[in-house]
Amino acid sequence: MPPMHALLLLAAGVAVPTALAASSGTFTALSFNVAGLPAILQNNDVPGDKTNNTASIGSKFAAGRYDIIHVQEDFNYHATLYQFDNHAFRTPTSGGVPFGSGLNTLSNFDWVDFARVKWDTCSNASGADCLTPKGFTFMRVKVDDGVWIDVYNLHADAGTETDDQRARTANIQQVANYIDTWSAGNAVLVFGDTNSRYTRAQDNIATFTTQNGLADAWVALMHGGTPPSTESVCANPSTTPSCETVDKLFFRGSALLDVRAASFAYAGASFLQPNGSILSDHNPVLVSFAWTLPSALRASNFFGGPHGSWFSDIPALAGAVPSPRGATLTLRGGSRVDGLGISTASAQHGGSGGTLTTFALGADEWVNSVRLCQGQKDGHTRIFFFQASTSKGRTASTGATTGDCATFAPPQASWGLVGFMGQDGDEIDQLALIWAP
Repeated sequence: MPPMHALLLLAAGVAVPTALAASSGTFTALSFNVAGLPAILQNNDVPGDKTNNTASIGSKFAAGRYDIIHVQEDFNYHATLYQFDNHAFRTPTSGGVPFGSGLNTLSNFDWVDFARVKWDTCSNASGADCLTPKGFTFMRVKVDDGVWIDVYNLHADAGTETDDQRARTANIQQVANYIDTWSAGNAVLVFGDTNSRYTRAQDNIATFTTQNGLADAWVALMHGGTPPSTESVCANPSTTPSCETVDKLFFRGSALLDVRAASFAYAGASFLQPNGSILSDHNPVLVSFAWTLPSALRASNFFGGPHGSWFSDIPALAGAVPSPRGATLTLRGGSRVDGLGISTASAQHGGSGGTLTTFALGADEWVNSVRLCQGQKDGHTRIFFFQASTSKGRTASTGATTGDCATFAPPQASWGLVGFMGQDGDEIDQLALIWAP
């Protein structure tokens, strides 16, 4: 619960600084292929009744209190899984076979911008990968106020035939390209059933490292940062964390958030039937993380809707963080906010419509508060109003107010606005503010 003074400030409509949020913390991430294909299609070489096994998995999810759980093959026993789990935030199913992807997330944290993306390429060369719309999911997870991580869940094409390898390579590349577009500047987690091994020359799982700058938690913690060249297949449940499974977890931090993998384990021993039999043909992968906010840049929470294209000033700000003093704001708007930018980031976001307003700050003046309003336009939530207030008591605004507004302040009074991130098109759809000292 927020401190009483924070509640009073909120009730009064006063901006609450980001500093009220934690500056460091920990969380756990679990990836588990739950073998939820209909028993008539695939028994997964798992003894027992699939409904009972799924109920047990759901109960163990609840008991384990894992912070972010990604499941794959969550098809025809999904209702049972959720019945016995108690996580506060869970994705709705996309359906059983053949309609759904089998990908779902159960979390202690809320998120925005959830999306399901189907693979562009699949193969039935050695299985039925094209039977369902497999692919990956994307969400921006709110670990704490102003603490966001882009989180991906995936289930890549299986098999080792030539067409399987081509499809899986295309799958991994599709996610990597999506990360470049939609997660530029952000901390990222990618975990799920990759159906890939480092010891297969044809697999391109290292693309997440070479293209996206992600580290594999297993490689980092169990192999000193160097992928093994000799295959070591895991038992189920695994008796050692050094062997390799196709279920993997990748991570990276950003200029807004330092993320470090603290421990790695195969959690199969925690997911067994009462008689000791396995509940799935996959070992669950469990990683604990520690995170820390940096001293140079902080972000607000997001405001607005999940529409348009992603933009971020973080890559431009990360090298040498500029001072917020003496910056110039460029605003465009009329009925809504068409576009905006700030000289510290040297970028303009949104469109070129609306009335142009240029607002130059004094040499010892900075933006210390921003008020945003959102509303509906053509069925989409957009930013309707933007108002910047400065340390000298001046204001600049564009757009029109609505009944749904929020005021944002930096973590400390001496910090100011230096950039933006969010989503846009010909107008601003979503916005978060970037602060610096």
